[in-house]
Amino acid sequence: MPDFRTKLPPFQSPLRLAHSDHTLCVGSCFAEHIGGRLRKLKFPALVNPFGIVYNPVSVGQVFEKLLSGEPFREEDLFENLGLWHSFAHHGRFSYPEKTEALEGVNRSLAEAGAFLAKANRLIVTLGTSNVFVFKKNGEIVANCHKVPGHEFERRRLTIAEIVQALAPVFEKLWEQTPSLEIIATVSPVRHLRDGLIENQRSKATLLLALEEICRRLPFVHYFPAYEILLDDLRDYRFYEADMAHPNPVAVDYVWQYFEEAFFDEKTRTLCRRIERIAAAAAHRPFHPQSVEYQNFIKKTMEEMERLEREFPGLDFGEEQKVFT
Repeated sequence: MPDFRTKLPPFQSPLRLAHSDHTLCVGSCFAEHIGGRLRKLKFPALVNPFGIVYNPVSVGQVFEKLLSGEPFREEDLFENLGLWHSFAHHGRFSYPEKTEALEGVNRSLAEAGAFLAKANRLIVTLGTSNVFVFKKNGEIVANCHKVPGHEFERRRLTIAEIVQALAPVFEKLWEQTPSLEIIATVSPVRHLRDGLIENQRSKATLLLALEEICRRLPFVHYFPAYEILLDDLRDYRFYEADMAHPNPVAVDYVWQYFEEAFFDEKTRTLCRRIERIAAAAAHRPFHPQSVEYQNFIKKTMEEMERLEREFPGLDFGEEQKVFT
């Protein structure tokens, strides 16, 4: 009987990702999904220090800023609709007070710069090759922050522009940390406001640009998140109600491929042990004072202590608070 699916075979990348690695995730909301999973599994990971960033030029500028470490200045902020914003940041960095906004972006910059200094893994997820150019200065922005549309020129980046935005800064990062390995992917999130045809052309441009970057830079590895969702799952059952974002079932499926590609058997086994502890910490018993539940707590605490001895970098402080 035919399968009626084009299933992508699991694959193993030459790159390995372990709990001893420090991973910085930058890019679209799909980077948040992957980075969030890593953090839940106790990997040392930092996710989107400038907030969600969709286009390749803004992604490249995040890394350039982290490398320079030069703080943002008051003139880098602007006020719109009662909030102070940065064109380089997501709206979660916007505040009613200018000083608060400036402190927030510079605090995150300093934390991310310190993390980058020890990071040996990057995960970069590109969402769109369509960009908004601020007419006043000709610069591409990461977020428009509801500034009127007539103040921007909207266009699609070329393959060459994307390669130029990312390849040189990737090389700078590798020169600083020769053990650096980068996982690059195209977000499967559909940008439906652009229209179906424009969305496909935008994604195609990203795919071709990453192909060229991976060809030039052997430490950049492509992960097919876009293809897994669009060509393997290929069904609206795997989207949220907006028909644009993958739902938890789809994210779980993509994550299974990610584990298969980048985790060795030892790391996968450790992840399963950590997942069991996370599930135990999330459990809410009907009778918390029962002997059965107290024994459950004792066994879980012993397993956390055992894991922290085996893997000194792990920290179950939050989970231990739940039980104490």
